[in-house]
Amino acid sequence: MLTLDKIYHASYVLKNAIRPTDIIKCSPDVIPETSVYLKTENLQVTGSFKVRGAYYKISQLTPEEREKGVIACSAGNHAQGVARAATKMGIKSLICIPDSAPISKIEATKRLGAEVCLVKGTYDDAYAKAVELQQESGATFIHPFDDELVIAGQGTIGLEIINQKPDIDAVLVPVGGGGLIAGVAFAIKSLDPRIKIYGVQAAGAPSMVNSIKDGNIETLDSVHTFQDGIAVKTPGTLTYQIARQYVDDFITVTDDECAAAILKLIERQKLVTEGAGANAFAGVMFNKIPELKGKKVCCLLSGGNIDVTILSRVINRGLQMSGRLVDLTIELLDKPGQLQEVSDIIATLGGNVITVAHDRADLNSDINACYLRISMETRNHEHATEIKNALISRGYRII
Repeated sequence: MLTLDKIYHASYVLKNAIRPTDIIKCSPDVIPETSVYLKTENLQVTGSFKVRGAYYKISQLTPEEREKGVIACSAGNHAQGVARAATKMGIKSLICIPDSAPISKIEATKRLGAEVCLVKGTYDDAYAKAVELQQESGATFIHPFDDELVIAGQGTIGLEIINQKPDIDAVLVPVGGGGLIAGVAFAIKSLDPRIKIYGVQAAGAPSMVNSIKDGNIETLDSVHTFQDGIAVKTPGTLTYQIARQYVDDFITVTDDECAAAILKLIERQKLVTEGAGANAFAGVMFNKIPELKGKKVCCLLSGGNIDVTILSRVINRGLQMSGRLVDLTIELLDKPGQLQEVSDIIATLGGNVITVAHDRADLNSDINACYLRISMETRNHEHATEIKNALISRGYRII
């Protein structure tokens, strides 16, 4: 049984193993009408909250279990948490990772002292391999979320939030398998039932959302999201039970909304987060819970281990979502001066053209027509609309 005493014990055990992360207040104009606070687990050792649960679970192993080592399955943050915790305690660790995982995360796991077993296929294939190896070796399997000691470790974040900001009104928590929100919700609700707890899932992986709505645990056929830290098909049995009892509501955010949140956190707060790490902030940024207006709201930034190879794509998508990067396709006559006039209109209104492509029109257009494809930087959606309307008023047709 998960108890508050167990979470307090986890906090004591973790005292010299993890960093009590800061709560940072957002600038008042970042999210108007709401006081937003950021719990910066993206700045945790290993770059994610996962080390809390992994360390506490491993710390409670018997001498015999320690001798046989630990095994886990993960594509990222849990792997690094288990590797660091096991190495710090002198315990052998083996992590099964799908071969599609980013090279940076595989190498980070190795650097932290774990032996890595790359498994061809998906997370489910890696999980099956980990179970097989665990049965052969007798090592202890460290589940990423559905374990009461792991949940207790994650719950220490709830204790920190209460201590750091006791007057908080609501806490938003990313949700995948549910280990994080189960621990945080249990800790906070046990100490102050007044505080609202909201779970935030990726719209492309709403396993917990669907399960809570339908009243029983459900498995998704597939998941589609770059928020890989919470791309879970089936929530945990224990985490589902705790979440159903202690979480006030669940919402979802799209990948585009999450990308815009990552960009906002980088620009305004100087904080780098991964997809799952920014989704709670995205929930507030896009007003998914209207009743939070005027409240003190804490967003849990669960991790910062974003793969640098996709960061530029995420930033571009964030720019598009916030109306600061706009692509226009304009149909015009193929004659001298057209490009200059279009450029003059954009420049006069303060837009900045980045790229220009000029294509002959297709068979459905006039013979002397062509397409002008322009990418431009604008201040926001209103500014982009102003430029579009100016082009239309001068007779240009925007496709």
